[in-house]
Amino acid sequence: MLNNTNIINPDISFWKNKKVLVTGHTGFKGSWLTLWLLKMGVKVCGISLEPQDNKNLFDLLNLKDKIEHNICDIRDKDKTNKIFNIFKPEIVFHLAAQPLVLTSYRNPVETWETNVMGTINILEYVINNDQKCSAVFITTDKVYHNNEWEYGYREIDKLGGVDPYSSSKAAAEIAINSWRESFCGCSEMQKNNIFIASARAGNVIGGGDWSSNRIVPDIAKALAKNSEVIIRNPLSTRPWQHVIEPLAGYLILAEKLHKTEDRRISSSFNFGPDINSNRTVKDLVKECLRHWNGKFVISEKENMPHEAGKLNLTIDKANHILQWMPRLNFEKTVELTINWYKNFELNSKTAFECCEYDLLLYLNN
Repeated sequence: MLNNTNIINPDISFWKNKKVLVTGHTGFKGSWLTLWLLKMGVKVCGISLEPQDNKNLFDLLNLKDKIEHNICDIRDKDKTNKIFNIFKPEIVFHLAAQPLVLTSYRNPVETWETNVMGTINILEYVINNDQKCSAVFITTDKVYHNNEWEYGYREIDKLGGVDPYSSSKAAAEIAINSWRESFCGCSEMQKNNIFIASARAGNVIGGGDWSSNRIVPDIAKALAKNSEVIIRNPLSTRPWQHVIEPLAGYLILAEKLHKTEDRRISSSFNFGPDINSNRTVKDLVKECLRHWNGKFVISEKENMPHEAGKLNLTIDKANHILQWMPRLNFEKTVELTINWYKNFELNSKTAFECCEYDLLLYLNN
């Protein structure tokens, strides 16, 4: 754990009975967020595609019957607007996306349609809302033009991206900023009851993710079958953080956005780990194997699609304005993640028990 004395938790009294809409609620991060919101007494409405994997956290947590669950493609503007208009959310978390770099090479047009036009559809509902509404749009640390340098990227640094995923998310950030600057405020064509922020998180890991082409799910799947872990790009560096860390940031950001109505908070925020958690893929695999015995091999495939080599974030803005800081170091992040899978796969713990343990540990430290 890190020694952070000034960090805060989301205010349960604020969240109780709030009407919150989450897009992408059936995904890994969306499922964790939905569970957390429910534990705080929130009325949740979800918009998402069906879970892509037979084994998925959303179904394992039995969330479907606890919320207003809607299967809907965010590219379908009419259906999306209808759901919004019936539920009338006070707060929106937009997580729905095509989130994988390798998939974006195979389906670049669909990636751009989902990540850009889907985001614009959500923006259009938010800014056309007559009641007070605060929205947090989640993008990624990969929105930055990657210079492969050692420095952490700041919110004011140049946006860009080589692969279709990164470039589509950078384009979504430009759209988010455009709608915020054009339609939120007190000038003509603007509304003073709408508040929009974006959140850029580092590489998120944690228990309950079984997505394809992600390093931790690949590790967990291999270890559960007593197979070798196959890794690509072993020297690529990423800001590894537990899924609960950025979710806490999103919640605090939405809370302050809605309560304070401070236009400084209607902006972009990085949420990343402590600098010492910027480790290579090989470091991550070795740390995982400290908690679950196994072996790894490095893939010898050549001419793999481009992915960033070095990537880390500067989080001073979130610390100074939101009083958010990471509280799990690299070793604890990996320990919690791998133990989640071990307890679920080997020790007959339910997904709910595993998630609740991690969440309570986080909130009490």
